[in-house]
Amino acid sequence: MSDDNKLQVGSIGWMDLTVENADAVRDFYAKVVGFQVSGVEMGGYQDYCLEPPPGGAPVAGVCHARGSNAELPPVWLPYFTVANLEASLREVEARGGKQVSPVRKGGGGAFCVIKDPAGAACALFQRTS
Repeated sequence: MSDDNKLQVGSIGWMDLTVENADAVRDFYAKVVGFQVSGVEMGGYQDYCLEPPPGGAPVAGVCHARGSNAELPPVWLPYFTVANLEASLREVEARGGKQVSPVRKGGGGAFCVIKDPAGAACALFQRTS
């Protein structure tokens, strides 16, 4: 998927997996899928970007369940691209969903984790750069 397609409204722009032992899970996906791995400094530890070989753009991340990620469930979390994060968050609340993390900045935009009315988690992402 091209970077432009990853940022189209309604597309999945990123996937994260947050787990207790990110090092072991990183190695699992590197061997099983064939991802190349690059570290992301998190202030005393590293999370990881997973990239298709050879040298492809990162497509997913494996994160330690620490800091602001400590409460995230150990499931693949898709980041859906939205046109307007604030408007989407208003719709989440109006339609029985719940915002479960504060809005954060990173990856060229702003994002937050939500749960839909059935309790399924995902993140919403709005490009700002």
